[in-house]
Amino acid sequence: MARHYRSNLTPGTALWAGRRAHWRALGLSLEDIEKPKIAVINTSSELAICFSHLDGVAAQVKAAIRAAGAIPFEVRTTAPSDFMTSAGRGGAYILPSRDLIAHDIEAQVEGAQLDGMVCLASCDKTTPGQLMAACRMNIPTIVVICGYQASGEWRGEHVDIEEVFLKSSHVQAGRITVEELGEMADNSIRSPGVCAGMGTANSMHVVCEALGMCLPGSAPVRADSERMLENARAAGTRIAEMVEADLKPRDIITPDAIRNAVRMVLAVSGSINCVKHLQGIAVEAGLDVDVIGMFHDMAHEIPLLTDVRPSGHTLTEAFEAAGGALSVLKRLETKLDTAPITVTGETMGKIVGDAPAPVGDVIRPLDAPLSRRPTINMVRGTLLPGGGIVRLGGSGERKMKHTGPARIYHSRDEALAGIKAGEVQPGEVLVLRGLGVRGGPGMALTSAVVFALDGARLIEDVAVITEGQVSGLVNTGLVVGEASPEAAAGGPMAALQDGDEITIDVEAGRVDLNVAAEELAKRDDSAGRFGVEIPGGLLDVYRRTVEPVHMGAVMTRPPRAANETDQ
Repeated sequence: MARHYRSNLTPGTALWAGRRAHWRALGLSLEDIEKPKIAVINTSSELAICFSHLDGVAAQVKAAIRAAGAIPFEVRTTAPSDFMTSAGRGGAYILPSRDLIAHDIEAQVEGAQLDGMVCLASCDKTTPGQLMAACRMNIPTIVVICGYQASGEWRGEHVDIEEVFLKSSHVQAGRITVEELGEMADNSIRSPGVCAGMGTANSMHVVCEALGMCLPGSAPVRADSERMLENARAAGTRIAEMVEADLKPRDIITPDAIRNAVRMVLAVSGSINCVKHLQGIAVEAGLDVDVIGMFHDMAHEIPLLTDVRPSGHTLTEAFEAAGGALSVLKRLETKLDTAPITVTGETMGKIVGDAPAPVGDVIRPLDAPLSRRPTINMVRGTLLPGGGIVRLGGSGERKMKHTGPARIYHSRDEALAGIKAGEVQPGEVLVLRGLGVRGGPGMALTSAVVFALDGARLIEDVAVITEGQVSGLVNTGLVVGEASPEAAAGGPMAALQDGDEITIDVEAGRVDLNVAAEELAKRDDSAGRFGVEIPGGLLDVYRRTVEPVHMGAVMTRPPRAANETDQ
């Protein structure tokens, strides 16, 4: 008996007739209308280079789907890029755009009752947004990794967008001129694709492979390369098979699969943004897991196996040539949960067992790692009961403990002005407050403050605690990112005052406010004092519905009170 597809509505109904009229007018035959219908999720946009090649990728995927006996429908979504979307409202739109992608996909794919999806993963928020939608709807889905951009050269030296981003903070300190920065920018990108280093985009691409949601050997890959296009075509063929087998995301993304993804991030010193994205994916998959707890528990188990920029000096091209994510999984073979199913229908254990041994030393073996010091460190304590994240990528010596007085700012620009004016002094803890998922709202991007401290040569003497988002490119200083619960939710961050002593101890996993409880009880810790005014629109909806960042910052459920974040 032929399988019934949910996209085939009951004959004789108004929806069936209307759908048939539209699809016949689009050129589909009566035979086509009975076939499985596959959404090709495309974030194509002319705003940023990371999306500029996706129409061509979509065409290849659609051709493969047709050849496999199914019908593709290209579906467009919002296309956020940090370098573009962060310009408005202090970067508040960038994190909500992740959930907007998920909602956008749900509205179109679930509304049309399509049978499966191929998601074209590109810039930072596309991969997690697409995976969240896939888990929410739980229809057969496969992800195509659409690749990183070719870097350039400036004055005889390698230059990429990460270096441009970092050096932009040096203009204010007079360490580079505006003209020099402009020349670097002009020469930093030579092809379509995402930022070339192990920032959030490439980090989420290798995470996708560790989750089993893309074909083995997909990440990283040079954008528009023949290998990338081969993977895209293979995914178009495979999705038709997945629909027939009814292989769904919740069959693949299990707690064991999430743990494998955590191991991947630790092994490659990936972006700290992966933590909230993995938690958001887990929430949408209906999993009761604590991703921050997973990172904490495995931090000393999984060593640093490679040092792709900005964690070290290895180029992404060299990482790809060494075998990329699949070779990292091979190195981690004895540490992995092997039972999870992948989009291939085979287990992760089978995929990794059949993978060739890595060649060379770009990806180090477990018994000879680059470093045994944890790369992603979780801190919780009396100041941050929900937690915060410290990234200590690379193998050099790094500061692990700091005690000092708080110097509080309530916006990125206020902090930048304070640094420029000489207000921030060595030994202090610079606190960025009122900038979290509710206060920002959407976690204002605060990496510029870290880079400004670096430009002012204060980064080794001043610690940072921020409720805002820190780019995956931040890889210097003692920086606690994504502090939770945020001041706009009430609690310790709301009661903090300038001069209060704070202790950050990375090895102990603590961040504590050294103020007596009786003193804190006298202070105003009301949430309403924090955050910028939002007149309405997307950011207002986000503020009213988003959960705390350590719970994934998912905006499909009502926010919880600060006293519900204690672990």
